[in-house]
Amino acid sequence: MGKDKREENLKREFSAGGVIFKKKGKEIYWLLINPKETDRWQFPKGLIEEKESSQEAALREVEEEGGVKAKIIEKLADLKLFYFWEGQRIFKIVTYYLMEYLSETGNGHDGEIGEAEFFPHQEALEKLTFKNDKEMLEKAFERVNQGIQASLV
Repeated sequence: MGKDKREENLKREFSAGGVIFKKKGKEIYWLLINPKETDRWQFPKGLIEEKESSQEAALREVEEEGGVKAKIIEKLADLKLFYFWEGQRIFKIVTYYLMEYLSETGNGHDGEIGEAEFFPHQEALEKLTFKNDKEMLEKAFERVNQGIQASLV
């Protein structure tokens, strides 16, 4: 049995990204990026390069696109999606990690990004363009809140 025609035309991509938070008092802020010449707000993410782990790729993308250094707390989820690019059907898996902000990189964000900014939770939720990202933010918020409550006990 051979592959059907649709599978032959299907390209696979693997990306990784971060849902980055920092705390100011009792408020939690989330890093969002706005790719240049778009009206989208999303989390930093990008393709996993050869010989790179998903964790390494996520940390690199957060530095490049977000202009910040962060540490991975835990894996949040694998997001699976299909899209078309230049007539090619692509199946993409994006591995997202919950990350805590450490510092600015000093280099700012790369040229592909118009803005990279931290927003309070509710504003971040409203700004995010994609439903999947909103769900990822809620999952991250829940995990961070559990961690905060655990550390207070």
